[in-house]
Amino acid sequence: MNDSEFCEHLEIEVTVLKVWVEQHWLVPRHADSGWIFEEDDLARARLIQDLTGPMGVNDDGIDVAMQLLDQVHGLRGRLSALMAAIRSQDPDIQRLILSRIDEA
Repeated sequence: MNDSEFCEHLEIEVTVLKVWVEQHWLVPRHADSGWIFEEDDLARARLIQDLTGPMGVNDDGIDVAMQLLDQVHGLRGRLSALMAAIRSQDPDIQRLILSRIDEA
């Protein structure tokens, strides 16, 4: 979706969206016609709205929250790749690896 559709979904002004992008809280794709936003951008924006609105988190807090969110997302990706690698192993090796994880 483009920036105006994105703002309409969130009921925010374009100036607010520009600040969020400048702060790197949202990183839309660039196209000839402007910014393109995906569903995950919409979810991030709703989180930003919750943090800045009812929760009263300041800009520094939003920076930290978005960085942590990005780290969790990256770790989930790595964990998925690790689980796929484990599943590709012989069943005996899988059991050994999973037993070591259970011991930790």
